[in-house]
Amino acid sequence: PDVIIEAQFDDNDAEHGQDHLQDALTDDIKKLSLDTGGKGKAAGISGVHRTKQDDGPKVNDPRLLPDEFLQRTAKVVYILEKKHSRAVTGFIKLLADRNSELFKRCAMFSPVDHRVPRVYVPLTDSPPDFVTKPETYSQMLFICRIVDWKEDSNFASGQLCKSLGQAGEIEPESEGILTEYGVDFSDFSPEVLECLPQNLPWVISPGELAKRRDLR
Repeated sequence: PDVIIEAQFDDNDAEHGQDHLQDALTDDIKKLSLDTGGKGKAAGISGVHRTKQDDGPKVNDPRLLPDEFLQRTAKVVYILEKKHSRAVTGFIKLLADRNSELFKRCAMFSPVDHRVPRVYVPLTDSPPDFVTKPETYSQMLFICRIVDWKEDSNFASGQLCKSLGQAGEIEPESEGILTEYGVDFSDFSPEVLECLPQNLPWVISPGELAKRRDLR
């Protein structure tokens, strides 16, 4: 199929017309298709033609065009691995439409990370007095885990997992970041702690210092 070349131009080009851009493209393409000295015609290549009905210069064989004139396209065919933890930090608030059926069942979760969609969460996951006192939780950070996102919906569906605390404080913010990235920040088990030196204070022996590089 023919490949249509579309030229981009700035405001100055829009004011003075774009004929000179199309002429420049035409000259470049003619050089590619006509430098063979007529061999293109023998091979059945029609070259470049301009008519009043054409949107721009055309070439039958896209292989004759430089790479910068081609628009590559692709589509996602399979998801190999879901890298995101589906856990996000954000705030909950009541839905705007108080007369809707959804208002009685769900709240809106707004993630701090704007790359993540907003999420419908069940009211049963929210604090007991959230519906009557939503302003109390306006600055409260929550962890929500996305469980589904239907194709015909602008918002995902999720579940509230945990209340972190007030936004702006170090501990809730840190816990939210660690949870989002799937970092295990739980306490070490007794088995792990037993691997540490038990005789305190512990010092590095001269023999160890002699064969190790000191990066302290």
